[in-house]
Amino acid sequence: MGLAERRKALGYSQEGLAHVVGVDRTTISRWESGKTEIQPQLRPQYAAALQLDLAELDAWVTTFQEPVVSCSVDHYGSGDTDDMIRREFLRVLTVAGALAGLSAEESEALAEGVHRRASGDFIRMNNHLWQVYQLARAKGTVQPIVSGQLAALAEALDGRSGKDGQALCGAAADLFQLAGELAFDGNRYTDAAASYTLAASAGKEAGSFDLWACALIRHAYVDVYERRYREAADVLSVAERIARRGDSCLSTRHWAAAVQAEAFAGLGDLTACESALEQAEKVADMTGSAQNGGWLRFDGSRLAEERGARYVQLGRLDLAEQVLQSALRQGALAEGQSFRRRGAVLANLAAIGVKRKDPEQAVVYARKAIHLARESSSGYVARRLQVLRMDFGSLARDVRVAELDAEIKALSVN
Repeated sequence: MGLAERRKALGYSQEGLAHVVGVDRTTISRWESGKTEIQPQLRPQYAAALQLDLAELDAWVTTFQEPVVSCSVDHYGSGDTDDMIRREFLRVLTVAGALAGLSAEESEALAEGVHRRASGDFIRMNNHLWQVYQLARAKGTVQPIVSGQLAALAEALDGRSGKDGQALCGAAADLFQLAGELAFDGNRYTDAAASYTLAASAGKEAGSFDLWACALIRHAYVDVYERRYREAADVLSVAERIARRGDSCLSTRHWAAAVQAEAFAGLGDLTACESALEQAEKVADMTGSAQNGGWLRFDGSRLAEERGARYVQLGRLDLAEQVLQSALRQGALAEGQSFRRRGAVLANLAAIGVKRKDPEQAVVYARKAIHLARESSSGYVARRLQVLRMDFGSLARDVRVAELDAEIKALSVN
């Protein structure tokens, strides 16, 4: 029996064990497959979670895993293709910054003879990929194309400076946000955060305050979903200030406020949460196209369900249920409502049942959310349900809830 079998025998999914140890789900996967070594500082937590002492853990690793070739992976990344692309972009951005200090003649001499695609080609392709991502039920199917596009962008950007280099950095800031969305939806939070960090750096190099701010907002989402609300609020405060230096015709600053509301709700601050929601709702006063449908998609259409979700966080259950039921009815009539969005509303309605100790409400709505999670392979909806499962408490003694617990657990067992 290997580490994966040991985990499953103890009733853990990879996601659940990752939560206990304090790492990303993909880290557990790599430890179990032998692709990376278990970092020394994490061995005690990992061993305790698996009900082993350190000597027993070492014995299991030695017996059931192939040895890891230490030169193939460093301590700063996963060693996979996406991680290599991110590291290449870090190098390219460093070089681009250095080239910015050279004369135009010197920059052109260094770039001479290297074939590069025009930045407009990348931007058009990025726009297409965002559309495909939004329409795809299984978001992960877009990943290989995004990785290929990022690799091509790194090659095109290498040695570029000036306006063309800035335009390519803007395209990279755009595409790294999509790469982060894909990682986030797949519950790969470390990879998502790395992509959003690069997106923010590229957005800053491009001189685009809105791209930069949106990357920071997405980064704050990682903290929010790992319940690091204070850290999220700090990042969002910076994002809001940067957004105010951006295009006043775009909704970036209102999106920052919407996510701030979630962070403040997590901190239990109803007044700050309500204030942030009011700021976010001012997006309705904007005229024209306030979002681009790609890296900026905030148009306020989800604010009703967001308000309901915030009331759930704050324990205002009657207010939450009223708002969420309305959002669910409106969503049922809306063409093309995403599985992810509808699944989140259902999970929140199930959470109200859990908080009320009402097993019937919890089971009815959670099962509908489970169906959507399976249909779309959405890690986002599965994550919402895993959080719900942690709050079952005494409800787990109910047969229906016990069966529901097993169904939710099965969503993330690999």
